[in-house]
Amino acid sequence: MQLTAEISQKIEFGRFKEIKQLVENALNQGISAEDILNYGLLDGMEKIGEKFKNNRVYIPEVMMAARAMQIGIDTLKPFFKENSQRTRGRACIGTVKGDQHDIGKNLVKIMMEGHGIEVVDLGTNVTASAFVEAARNQDCSLICCSALLTTTMPEMKNVVDLCITEGIRDRVKIMVGGAPLNDEFCKKIGADAYAPDAASAAETALKLLCELQSMATDNEAI
Repeated sequence: MQLTAEISQKIEFGRFKEIKQLVENALNQGISAEDILNYGLLDGMEKIGEKFKNNRVYIPEVMMAARAMQIGIDTLKPFFKENSQRTRGRACIGTVKGDQHDIGKNLVKIMMEGHGIEVVDLGTNVTASAFVEAARNQDCSLICCSALLTTTMPEMKNVVDLCITEGIRDRVKIMVGGAPLNDEFCKKIGADAYAPDAASAAETALKLLCELQSMATDNEAI
């Protein structure tokens, strides 16, 4: 599919002015919205994510790619089949209570959306109860907690503990990230995964969501 490859390349290089026409051309040629999404838009964002992780591009390039991605998604929306799989899962993300920093959190959101994950952004200074409420009421299978201050890191354990208390821990994965964190802290508080950067966070989030979907399928088969 030459057109999907071209769409992927335009996303990767942030050529947002050309995306709408290319997506429309692909649709006119009979390429399905799902294939354009998977082999064009998502593929391009995954490539820019890999470059970002390896310090080959920086925040401005990622923002341009994200803008192109959003234009492509908006163009495709009317063409998705009813009840088709439009996303790879849903996650809620926020900076924990007491912490107002959001640059890292915002980058993670962009990269996760670029990987086809629907993201509910809870903002900053988010309490444990707000994370749990979002997971329950908005059907989020993944909770993503960010912190830049060491003083706010303990709030992440509160999120894990509250998920257990509220009885949703078995169906919700918890990922943590932020400059002062590491994998040791993640394991200590009982979270499922730690991600050192935005690109890794998106890849890890997708993996966790796939694990949950696989578990759900296995349970249905029993």
